[in-house]
Amino acid sequence: MCATCGCGDDAEVRVYGPGGHAHDGHAHDGHAHDHQDGASRTVMLQQKVLAKNDRLAERNRDWLRDRGILAVNLMSSPGAGKTTLLERTAREAGAEFGLAVIEGDQETTLDAGRIESAGCAVVQINTGAGCHLDAAMVAQGLDVLDPQPGSVLVIENVGNLVCPALFDLGEQARVVIASVTEGADKPLKYPQMFRAADLVLLSKVDLLPYLDFDTAQHAADLKRVSPGAEILPVSATTGEGISAWYNWLRQRCKAPARRRPAGYRDRGRTAGSVVGWDHEIS
Repeated sequence: MCATCGCGDDAEVRVYGPGGHAHDGHAHDGHAHDHQDGASRTVMLQQKVLAKNDRLAERNRDWLRDRGILAVNLMSSPGAGKTTLLERTAREAGAEFGLAVIEGDQETTLDAGRIESAGCAVVQINTGAGCHLDAAMVAQGLDVLDPQPGSVLVIENVGNLVCPALFDLGEQARVVIASVTEGADKPLKYPQMFRAADLVLLSKVDLLPYLDFDTAQHAADLKRVSPGAEILPVSATTGEGISAWYNWLRQRCKAPARRRPAGYRDRGRTAGSVVGWDHEIS
């Protein structure tokens, strides 16, 4: 196991389509761990892995753009409310957006079941010991899901505030959910994640009266880390701010498609980050 990323050598990727039907996946193979030759070898490996991922992400992006599909990479720590937000979105606006979802989790199809019950087309990707989705996994998910032209695709990434920020999936926008129950310090503690965000949804704001959460400080810290990121307070339980989330999606649907999110490499990566596996991407 790579001690930096946490992705296991024997991680097995599994893709589940509608009704929990399993499709062949592939493992994180071709690992090239070398913790003895210094930081230069590690950085070279990182660059090689991310370059391969980026090539496949561009293929995903081209495929999505050709079909007029808005793809959103939804990221957060575990329990921040990604699936609950998507359930409400599917029920209230799923038909309008033609919403489809790729669910990423290490194990189980529980979240995919919740999304499907809300009336949304969904594919579950289980990453095994892997702690994030990558472009190759998303390509498999697209093959199974086959979202409709002109629709909105939300990729719910594995709950993790570190590694998902490194990997371009072919998305056109990145949304990070920050729950008020996590504390207000997350933008400063996990700057790569928030630096990569186009939108930050401050979730579970209905609980603010019961918490010591400084919304002004949180907003100021986010501005320091990511000056261009928008922030919207939401509660998927009460519906507060949900209409603003839907409007954000509507505006994104109207915006011209880009080849890659502006400033992606600068916002989402630093030389100190390390990746410890290698997908063979032709």
